[in-house]
Amino acid sequence: MLRLGRREFDAHEPVIMAIVNRTPDSFYDQGATFLDEPALARVEQAVAEGAAIIDVGGVKAGPGEEVSATEEARRTVGFVAEVRRRFPDVIISVDTWRASVGEAVCEAGADLLNDAWGGVDPGLAEVAARYRVGLVCTHAGGAEPRTRPHRVTYDDVMADILRVTVGLAERAVALGVPRESVMIDPGHDFGKNTRHSLEATRRLGEMVGTGWPVLVSLSNKDFVGETLDQPVKERLVGTLATTAVSAWLGAQVYRVHEVAETRQVLDMVASIAGHRPPAVARRGLA
Repeated sequence: MLRLGRREFDAHEPVIMAIVNRTPDSFYDQGATFLDEPALARVEQAVAEGAAIIDVGGVKAGPGEEVSATEEARRTVGFVAEVRRRFPDVIISVDTWRASVGEAVCEAGADLLNDAWGGVDPGLAEVAARYRVGLVCTHAGGAEPRTRPHRVTYDDVMADILRVTVGLAERAVALGVPRESVMIDPGHDFGKNTRHSLEATRRLGEMVGTGWPVLVSLSNKDFVGETLDQPVKERLVGTLATTAVSAWLGAQVYRVHEVAETRQVLDMVASIAGHRPPAVARRGLA
């Protein structure tokens, strides 16, 4: 059972986390939801299309202009409060590595802290424990926030992913984060080259086998682009193929830009696996 905010999800229930970037320079939407009204419209659309979680980010993941903790909080805290007011039942996640920002957004109503940089600030898990909110524990290969990998190597990339993410998850629970609200994430592209991310996908079942719910953040990432030699805006098909494989291998939570398309893929895989009946079943019955 995965429990986040007011919601509970069975082990075979796929969950969509919709990305809402409060940044002027995000790699995919290039600032489309930087302003409040477009961002709130994006939340409304994502919820209507089937997202259970809204993931709010105030800092671009890649290199760029420096964003202080104060500025990150300015971009996210008030927005979290407004989303909480307008959508009381939605699960609000905030993508941050900073404990100070984590505390501020939890005060504003966040249900989940998405630590995409692998515990670089140990205080973030302490914040999650203090506020009894969820935590995403991610493998970033020891990379510093907002840096790109350079000739990174692993003896066994999945072994390293398991060591780091399970270790972070166990520490979080020891601190007081509810066990049913902790997820692990292989961190596609973070501290990894394309071959590492492909191997992490291929061996995702090993993460699922730990018993921790697995979150994957695949949407339009560079490993998809390099695998298919496609620019950012042409990576949807590759993303959805990777999503289907990840779903078949047992991942539960999907951080995405395209909610409606992802919902169809996850529903189809769940029906093939026998976890979901067809929405309509008339063929051969007339």
